[in-house]
Amino acid sequence: MDIHVVQPGDTLYRLAQQYGVPMERLIQDNQLPDPSQLVVGQTIVIQYPELTHTVQAGDSLYSIARMHGTTAAQLLRNNPGLQGRDLICPGQVIVVRYGVPPQGTLSVNAYAYPTIDRDLLRATLPYLSLLTPFTYRFDGDDLIPLRDEPLVNAALQSRVAPVLHLSNLDENERFSGELAHELLEDEDDQKELIEEIIRTADRRGYRWVDVDFELVLAEDARAYARFLARLRRALAPSGRPLIAALAPKTSASQPGRLYEGIDYRLIAQSVDFALLMTYEWGNLASPPMAVAPLPQVRQVVEYALTEFTPSQLFLGVPNYGYDWTLPFREGGRAKSLNNVEAVRLAWNRRTAIRYDESAQSPWFRYVDDRGAEHEVWFEDARSIQAKAQLALDYGLYGLGVWNLDRPFPQGWVVINAMTDIRSEM
Repeated sequence: MDIHVVQPGDTLYRLAQQYGVPMERLIQDNQLPDPSQLVVGQTIVIQYPELTHTVQAGDSLYSIARMHGTTAAQLLRNNPGLQGRDLICPGQVIVVRYGVPPQGTLSVNAYAYPTIDRDLLRATLPYLSLLTPFTYRFDGDDLIPLRDEPLVNAALQSRVAPVLHLSNLDENERFSGELAHELLEDEDDQKELIEEIIRTADRRGYRWVDVDFELVLAEDARAYARFLARLRRALAPSGRPLIAALAPKTSASQPGRLYEGIDYRLIAQSVDFALLMTYEWGNLASPPMAVAPLPQVRQVVEYALTEFTPSQLFLGVPNYGYDWTLPFREGGRAKSLNNVEAVRLAWNRRTAIRYDESAQSPWFRYVDDRGAEHEVWFEDARSIQAKAQLALDYGLYGLGVWNLDRPFPQGWVVINAMTDIRSEM
């Protein structure tokens, strides 16, 4: 795999000639909405097939996979133009294998709202080991229902393990330390809630459980770890692993409401896996900066590895960016946008995309119709490559993508090129 950064005067036809790859493959691998609209600084992923199969009458992805000793899911990953469908026709060329083998194995988890576009879900499921519908909430010892059946069923049909996600979001959709506190001080409520989690997992077909309590009170750090350990023991007979999603700490004593109730050492002993939520440095209320600058991400991983084993850890990966109005003022709010929208915005505003080598993140500035200057930070093939490489270099168990609801075809192509995506089914 090569990642080409578009230069002035580049065209897709010229890139196809330069790299010796059919232009149609560049369009499909990068899912370019308009191949004529290349932005200076935009990334184009170049892949080199080593083995292809020309479809014959009667072929299916499953028969082709058996013929070549691979899986239908891998064929879907290698051919993003299929959009997750086993719809092929005679004469069509299917990529069976690329020339450079993966660098290692990772599990890939992604979070999705029940409202996710079904075509987007279908196109992305082949790249996943785990799918986590967001989110079950609770009130005392009661789980609040979630319309998760379509997502769970789609995951199971694609042999992707569904994960039951439990959070301490309150009725206003905000993380509540007080809501968590009420549960953590009432062992009877914990017992009944855990029993309801297991009943729901059995009924729906969930294979894993993920607990994401944020803004846990400092005084509840030990109680939270005990709750996780209690839940893990209850899940053990069914063989369901437990993940905890954790604020991105860089030291045990890190101050702040986001961190003080999360004790990495205690939690490492209480769960099977942890997701490091290594994003949101750049956020809705912050000054303009990368959402997940690599030096800060690395610092979190290195601290986490003092308490967890590498095989316990998922690295959080953001699938979005932000658009800030300049000059930045305290109290201002950025606008969230997806990575495809960011490139389209750069095209519409006739501005070049730049790349911060330290943060390993793309960004650009533009002026809107009212004359206000903006700064945009987002993710591209280079930034995803850097994050996946970090996970591989440290021997982590996997990646956790927040979230699946935004399209980012190029990111999935990069992950597939770099890693052998582990099956959890």
